[in-house]
Amino acid sequence: MLCVLAALALSAAVYPPPYPPPYPPAPSRAGADGKPRAGAEEKTRIPFTRRFDAVQHGGIVRAANAAVSCRAEGTGRDPACAKARAGGNAVNQRFDMFYSDVDDDPRTYNSTRAELRLPGRARVNYARLYWGGNLRVGEQKPPGDSGRVLFAEPGGRYKEVLADTVIGHRAGGGADAFQASADVTSLVRDSGPGMYTVAQINVAMGRSAVGAWGGWTLVVAYKKDDAPLRRLSVWDGFEVLDARRPEVRVELGGPRVPARATGRLGVVAYNGDRGVAGDSLAVETGNGKGVLLSNKDNPSADVMNSSITDFESEPLKRQPAYPNTLGYDSDVFDLRGALATGAHRLSVRIGAEKSPLWVGVLFAEADARY
Repeated sequence: MLCVLAALALSAAVYPPPYPPPYPPAPSRAGADGKPRAGAEEKTRIPFTRRFDAVQHGGIVRAANAAVSCRAEGTGRDPACAKARAGGNAVNQRFDMFYSDVDDDPRTYNSTRAELRLPGRARVNYARLYWGGNLRVGEQKPPGDSGRVLFAEPGGRYKEVLADTVIGHRAGGGADAFQASADVTSLVRDSGPGMYTVAQINVAMGRSAVGAWGGWTLVVAYKKDDAPLRRLSVWDGFEVLDARRPEVRVELGGPRVPARATGRLGVVAYNGDRGVAGDSLAVETGNGKGVLLSNKDNPSADVMNSSITDFESEPLKRQPAYPNTLGYDSDVFDLRGALATGAHRLSVRIGAEKSPLWVGVLFAEADARY
């Protein structure tokens, strides 16, 4: 109890209001009245729906990072933290978790960076920033602050970004989870590739039976004249998987995908634990049984394992760049095995048998024709 009170007192004494001036607003989609919305409306469950869909020469890329980690240095450090950060099997509730803060701005209490890689001559035509995490750990964060973050393009200064859609928010089982998002197409189109920074994600620090977790993912669709013709789609929602509902299925639909097509599937999820088997990811195509997805970093029986990975490229540059994110997943999987005989439709099935798992984003690309 004393530790919790001390953490709360420190937060109140040291951290300034989360969005002090003079941060300008980022260009983003406005509400019906022409004004940006803070996404004040909340729902405890949001079924997955299509956010973006196009058939074009191009692809989808993303940048991502976690907002909290264990303490390996300073007051409250844990000798096991360094090994966990480096990729060892460990879960967030094992540690006293604290914010990552990589910028030099004294007004922010959490900030992380990640690289957005765009191929040469690519033209951004859609970009959405997602952020979320657990509001209740050793402290309780006010849900009213969940719809705002600070966002900086490569070499730029922070802009205040407001959620422009309904925020997923559900308390239960000791956690208080949320996810919010905003259209940031104009800013990313003008800024291009490089290191993006996100700060002031409304996640809690500390230690509890459910642990601290949270992070952000920037999903970007681009056009490129000499790239393959692909169907690109982004879906989002807010679904919790637990003992009462251990599986969720999302129908991505058509169009038909040719045999031996290439494709990628990205997933953003919260509270996945490394070393705790029981969660799975499968794709069904209408041509037979579902195919379990996995790769060298995400085993099929522990696919949501606190990682930020891409099966076909070098690891994204991130600051910090811990292999074990301790509760935040933003992973990209190879669909070639699932698409070997083509597809009439794509259906994604996510399962969790043990720890509760919150799923927030799916994004996919697949060849439309050769």
